[in-house]
Amino acid sequence: MKPMKRRDFLKSSLVGLGALGVGSWISACSPEKGPAGNNTPIPSAALSGTEVPQINTPDIPSATRTVSGDSFSGAYLAVARGGDDPEALTRKAVAAVGGMQRFVPNGASVVIKPNMCVPRPFETGATTNPLVVAALVKMCLEAGAKQVKVLDYPFGGPSDAVYESCGIAEKVREAGGLMEVISRVKFVKTAIPDAKRLKETEIYDEVLKADVLINVPVAKNHTMAQYTLGMKNLLGVIQNRGVIHGSFAECIPDLNTKVRSTLTVVDAVRIMMQHGPTGGSPDDIKKIDTVIASPDIVAADAYGVTLFGAKAQDIDYIRSAAERGLGSLELDRLKIEEINVG
Repeated sequence: MKPMKRRDFLKSSLVGLGALGVGSWISACSPEKGPAGNNTPIPSAALSGTEVPQINTPDIPSATRTVSGDSFSGAYLAVARGGDDPEALTRKAVAAVGGMQRFVPNGASVVIKPNMCVPRPFETGATTNPLVVAALVKMCLEAGAKQVKVLDYPFGGPSDAVYESCGIAEKVREAGGLMEVISRVKFVKTAIPDAKRLKETEIYDEVLKADVLINVPVAKNHTMAQYTLGMKNLLGVIQNRGVIHGSFAECIPDLNTKVRSTLTVVDAVRIMMQHGPTGGSPDDIKKIDTVIASPDIVAADAYGVTLFGAKAQDIDYIRSAAERGLGSLELDRLKIEEINVG
């Protein structure tokens, strides 16, 4: 896909501003309300020949999907890069960590959670690339999923309008998936037994009920949290995000002890280097044509921040999540496969 011209970029930005209003844009970095979470577990990381810490999976209902203890011995984390085909990047990355059939059993209900926070096209770096999301929908259905729902609770307007504006709705429908329009009555007050601070929050029912949760953030800078990737992307499944902003270091790991991503796929086709989470200028964006995949959300985030020249140990919520056993940030201990697609 050709890079977006500055004139087109600014035009789309102004349209987004008009739709949101100044107050909504300010709310991107202040207390706000958003959708709910899911209980699908992250797999433990026993890969043959690889020294990997065990990942805890507390309070996981028996009905949810897990790949803990399976015999897969391939990549623990995969990075596909190059070319100009987001679907090819996505397929290569997921194949390297076992393929979608490893994560999606026949007849499973799947929820895919992209970043659709504001009504802006993916070229702005604010929302997940529609072609990455559509590729995941196709792969889930190919693996035998009963249904695939795609959802987010935007802070920039009604969910259905934002879905259309960012281009994801059209591609998901073409791929055979369903866009779940957020309903406030479907948030469920949910206890988080392993929380240090976020002891209870309202989580979106569809996420709680799904057999599989695929988390597909876009990699971007965030003025308060430093970076937003997989773990922080789950703020889009709870109703009141303001409580998270009180302490990212504790609350983001708290949420991730309850809302378990079966697979995390990081869209780094375009990354937002500054002025996140909404951006505002083409100068904020760097096109690097990369997709990261791992069943370990901490590892995916740890690798993701390296794209910005950062270290996971320096990001409070990632370090805290690793210390609490939610995954590994020690990339030099993991079996990582680098794939050149282009």
